[in-house]
Amino acid sequence: MLLTYSYYFIILLGGIQIYFAIANKFKIVDKPNLRSSHSNTVIRGGGIIFYLAALLWYFQSGFEYPWFYLGLTVICLISFLDDILSLSTWIRLTVHLIGILFICFQLNLFSSSILYLIVAIIVSIGIINAYNFMDGINGITGLYSISVLSCLWFTNNNFISFIQNDFVYIVGMSLLVFLFYNIRVKAKCFAGDVGSVSIAFILLFLLWKLVVISGDLSFFILLVVYGIDSVLTIIHRLVLRENIFEAHRKHLYQILANECRISHVKVACGYALLQMIIFIGYFFLMNQDIVIRYCYLFSIVILLSIAYFYIKRKIYSLHIDGS
Repeated sequence: MLLTYSYYFIILLGGIQIYFAIANKFKIVDKPNLRSSHSNTVIRGGGIIFYLAALLWYFQSGFEYPWFYLGLTVICLISFLDDILSLSTWIRLTVHLIGILFICFQLNLFSSSILYLIVAIIVSIGIINAYNFMDGINGITGLYSISVLSCLWFTNNNFISFIQNDFVYIVGMSLLVFLFYNIRVKAKCFAGDVGSVSIAFILLFLLWKLVVISGDLSFFILLVVYGIDSVLTIIHRLVLRENIFEAHRKHLYQILANECRISHVKVACGYALLQMIIFIGYFFLMNQDIVIRYCYLFSIVILLSIAYFYIKRKIYSLHIDGS
């Protein structure tokens, strides 16, 4: 088994090197601008390695979850094109919807009530786009995803079995390979839309599979840190009457990294560690009544929201002065 994983790791490492060569040849790079959190030219789309990892497991598993992989392929393709061409928001959202519908079909969510299905689709599209919005500094997508994936693995092995461990291990290896080139003062690559959207889609599939099997929506606490920063920042921008689909630097993590000059790695580690700590508290409630778990989720949302408003109020002037 260890030898098999070694082969997968070598394939992933070789795959990202091949992509680097292609990206350099065709100039698939991010050049710094006024809204960037970096100052050097960096290869864009290194997160394509996440799709390669999922594809490896798809073949190894004997083509399990075909509708999920079809959805992942479609959503990765449009995201990669967006990295190169900057597609219309509505084109991207339409393809995101199609990808989510494939997940719903794979998990038999169409047998649920219409209201439940509609809410599930809207929330899922929101999560994918929130994950994309949060991919703005070195290390944050990789570290936060490892945090969430670790929590899913722990739940899978200690509470309720819902996915094969091999799938988690291969995706985890791809995140480690990506982080080797991303979590640096001067990153060699960024995840790009293809990376942030694909890993969000993978984690979303795992999370929905867990929810379907357990019947417990409180497991969405695994994304609560990203969720609070994303949702409250969108509300803030709506209050300012800004176009929420345009690039910006108003997320709390962006202000911490750019205006407060806290290193990208420290901010990314902070978000990942906070999500892990919240899950640890949740884990000790897993054998309690479901109402208690929902109360815990609600309490965490309130506390994070208060913390967000307090910190943002203290430091937002730095962003205004630096705009």
